[in-house]
Amino acid sequence: MLHIGIIGLGAIGQRLIKKFKEHPDVEITAVCDRLESLARETADALGGVPVYTDYQSLVADQRVDLIYVAVPPKFHHPIVMDVLRAKKHVLCEKPLANSLDEAKEMAQAAKEAGVIHAMNFPLNYEQGATKFAQMISENYVGKLRRLHLTMHFPEWPRFWQKNDWVGEREQGGFVLEVGVHFIQQTLKVFGDIKNIQTRLELPDDPQKCETGVIATGELEDGTPVLIEGLSQIAGKEHIAFTAYGSEGILSLENWGELRGGKNGEGLIAISFGETKPNRLIDELVKAANGQEAELYDFDLGYRAQEILEELRKM
Repeated sequence: MLHIGIIGLGAIGQRLIKKFKEHPDVEITAVCDRLESLARETADALGGVPVYTDYQSLVADQRVDLIYVAVPPKFHHPIVMDVLRAKKHVLCEKPLANSLDEAKEMAQAAKEAGVIHAMNFPLNYEQGATKFAQMISENYVGKLRRLHLTMHFPEWPRFWQKNDWVGEREQGGFVLEVGVHFIQQTLKVFGDIKNIQTRLELPDDPQKCETGVIATGELEDGTPVLIEGLSQIAGKEHIAFTAYGSEGILSLENWGELRGGKNGEGLIAISFGETKPNRLIDELVKAANGQEAELYDFDLGYRAQEILEELRKM
């Protein structure tokens, strides 16, 4: 049984609680949030597990094997470093840290601690992204000509993200919050991005995050990469991660839709068929039991952060 402690019980932290609860080999052993009422409400819903408002007390709890850090990015570094000093396994929300220096220190400390260190990059465990990667590996588009990420948001932060940091320049913005998922997918499926040039559209308020981005880069073989996004616009939210090749197009859209077509044809919805991605919780349990597992560690989190910092240069 893998005993999990959760630090941070906001919207992000709550998402994984249901999956943890449903897994037969996982037990949520303790929860922590600075807002005591939220911590107690969550603990009661879990059957009365121990409650902490001081994360260091949860880290010190000997019943906890793995700690899920689901707080805003500004607080990842101090919490994760304390978890690693305690030699406990850790699952961290993205992005890894609030700066590149912090991310580098965390990645190095994780190696030295000799524990499981994983990032919550959920696209890896979804059918759409899994099928996308599979079709790229099967050469569906032929020789890659261009990789294009589009991020359009009528409103940012979205209506369900109205907190005190998602819309701010220091920790938030759609480049950081949404772009990180597809930067990680690029690293996984296509390899590194280099020679990044970026232009941000910024509001007059210096505290507020970007409202637009246009960036270019290239893969190791020189294939162009285009990243563009806008917020505060008409229409519906639209996100597309599109590979243009010599033989066709393949596009992962709005997180879970897949469309593609060969040259000379229209784009059509692509069925996931028998695609069965691994599940994050299963992989954490495997790793804790010393088995090979599909996890995305702090090294990848650091490399994704390097690219994000290039994209967010003012």
